[in-house]
Order: sequence, then C-alpha cells, then structure tokens
Amino acid sequence: MYTLVISLIILLSVLLVLVILAQNSKGGGLSSQFGGSSASNIIGVKKTGDLLEKLTWGFIIGIMVLCLTTNFIGINQGGGTNDVLERAGEQAPANVPAPTLDLDTDTTDANP
Repeated sequence: MYTLVISLIILLSVLLVLVILAQNSKGGGLSSQFGGSSASNIIGVKKTGDLLEKLTWGFIIGIMVLCLTTNFIGINQGGGTNDVLERAGEQAPANVPAPTLDLDTDTTDANP
C-alpha cells in the first residue's frame, strides 16, 4: 500500500509539471512552441486556461493529501519492535567491575 501511494505521488508530480509547463506565461509559454495552441483553438483560450488552472489545483491538492496519508500508513504497520531500543532499556549487570587505568607502570622502554 505504501508503494502504491508513493507511486501515485510521483505520477501526480510529473503530471503537475507538465500542466504547469503547458500554461501560457507572459512570453507565450511552452504550449505555443510545442503545439499546445491547437488545444486552445479547439476548446477556446479562456476555457483552456480554466481547465489547466483546475488541473493544477487538483494535482496540488492530490499530492498534499497523499503525502499526509503516507504518515499514517507508514512502512512499519504492525508496530514492529526495534532491537536496539529494547537493548537500551535493559539494565547492565551489577556485578561487572568497572575498568581501571593503571598509571603507575611505564610501558615505554627508556634504555634500548
């Protein structure tokens, strides 16, 4: 389920980029350069802009909702345990002596 949601997020993101690039900007946008003007002639300039704007908002809302659902789905659905956290909660045995540092012995050889 998690993989499906992530795949949908990626698909909607790619579609969002394509819809944004198809919109007319002040300089004409990519739609006039790559044949997007034919869609404007069929539907009409005003209706094409409205359709692209509605698609943009729909994709944005869809991506936001899917991103929030990934938080609730998560990979660890079964409430699995983490061995490191379990070991951190255990107490150390009381009989283990602490290591000591012997500073009286000289390990360097002064006379070769």
